[in-house]
Amino acid sequence: MTETTAPEATAPEDLRARAASALLASNRRRRRIRRWIAIGTLPLTLAALLFVGKVLSMYAFAHQSITAYVADDFAGSESAAHGQEFLNWFEPYKAPFNAGTALAGAEELSASRAKLEESLDLATGLEVCSVRINLGLVIERMGDAARADGDGTGAAALYGEALTVTSEMPPECDSDEAEEQSSDPDRDMQQSKEDLEGRLKQKQQQQTPPEEEQPQEESEPQPSEDKLDELKDKLEQGTQERDQQQGEDGGGSGTDKPW
Repeated sequence: MTETTAPEATAPEDLRARAASALLASNRRRRRIRRWIAIGTLPLTLAALLFVGKVLSMYAFAHQSITAYVADDFAGSESAAHGQEFLNWFEPYKAPFNAGTALAGAEELSASRAKLEESLDLATGLEVCSVRINLGLVIERMGDAARADGDGTGAAALYGEALTVTSEMPPECDSDEAEEQSSDPDRDMQQSKEDLEGRLKQKQQQQTPPEEEQPQEESEPQPSEDKLDELKDKLEQGTQERDQQQGEDGGGSGTDKPW
């Protein structure tokens, strides 16, 4: 009787081998899929990290700028404000606004005005309210400096520019929402605007020279009717006497003597 190998003995081992091979292949496919997903989502992940980092850094620089300004460290406040400029897509007006405010604290008024005007160009909506208030205050101080130097005409012109800046604030700046967005929560924006406009008008009037009154020419008194008659009689009498004198002399040279 010939010996044969029973098929039942090898079938389970083949099944286990095929199952293991399939599992390994499946695992390799999953790893490849995960790797490609990771590669594909890498830009999004980096963008998300950049976004979070930018938001955090923006708040950090803003807080540092405000803290330094309160401590009268105007150079530090300006430096922190410049840190807000890089890739500031969210509130681009804030970097020049904080820098301009810090420069005003350091009495660098011309540079401060330039930064605040840059901020005004970038501001939208209710953002312009705080910018216009600070810009008006800076130009007012420039007018005060010109007045202290004896330049009354230049001071009056600057006061007029500051008044224009504040008077062009949109009506929405009087709303509660604008107050909530104010850069100084302790400042009533509407009251600040009214006080500023009142001061500017008063200072502008003080620097405007009064119009010189033209001296009125004194009118010569007109002679009365009696005086005119008297002068007429004298003229006639003089003419008669002259004619008599010429007759006695036997004629003259032919020219009348001037009176």
